[in-house]
Amino acid sequence: MGAAVFFGCAAIAFGPAAALVLLTVAAEPLRVIVLVAGAFFWLLSLLAASLLWFVSVQLSGREDAALLLLGAAAAVLLQELCRFACFKLLKKADEGLATLSEDGRSPISLRQMAYVSGLSFGIISGVFSIVNILADSAGPGTVGIHGDSPYYFITSAFLTMALVLLHTFWGIIFFDACERRRAGGLGLVVGGHLLTSGLTFLNPWYEASLGPIFILTLCTGLWAFSTAGGSFRNVLKCLSCKQEPEGQVMLYSALQVPPEE
Repeated sequence: MGAAVFFGCAAIAFGPAAALVLLTVAAEPLRVIVLVAGAFFWLLSLLAASLLWFVSVQLSGREDAALLLLGAAAAVLLQELCRFACFKLLKKADEGLATLSEDGRSPISLRQMAYVSGLSFGIISGVFSIVNILADSAGPGTVGIHGDSPYYFITSAFLTMALVLLHTFWGIIFFDACERRRAGGLGLVVGGHLLTSGLTFLNPWYEASLGPIFILTLCTGLWAFSTAGGSFRNVLKCLSCKQEPEGQVMLYSALQVPPEE
């Protein structure tokens, strides 16, 4: 039973992310490099948040709920600060790649970098948020035997999946807002991240946290889809699996072989 819960929750949490990596990232070396770079910047934010938490606990001498809320908010702000640093680095890399190319165009667009870096932020964030939970799910033990919620593992897996997708969407929106210098977009990304982090404090009242987070994920996904240049027409074209006929030029020779009698 423990193995089934472990593999089931792992598939729920990282199934969509694994599919995205295999289908859209793994075949392109530059995208793999951006994926690793994004994970590195998220780890920098984790290190900074850990140091800030350690110093705060040592100075205050307490670990109450108020300090935990402030620590979570600081961790969110540090993640977004590192996302901005990642944007600046990838922007410089994009300009360098465009300079080195023969046609003056970068082999990877800034939107692709935004998507891949957001996906890497989500994957590494999801790994650190659920790795200990997955280790406990393998057993031994029974969830809820002392009156706690028996849905702890499954809801944690769905929350991790939503977090991975949210980071992917936030990366697309954040990079576009930085490129176009739109402070409103940046504020909404940071506000959405703070809201998502705050909703997790409602657990184990999962109805109040899981539902709003998935609604936020859906709305943010639609926003990111529109930001990336997507449209309903493109979705219908993709679902219909119809390819537009390409223009072909037929050349006929003026000299024709006479038919044989």
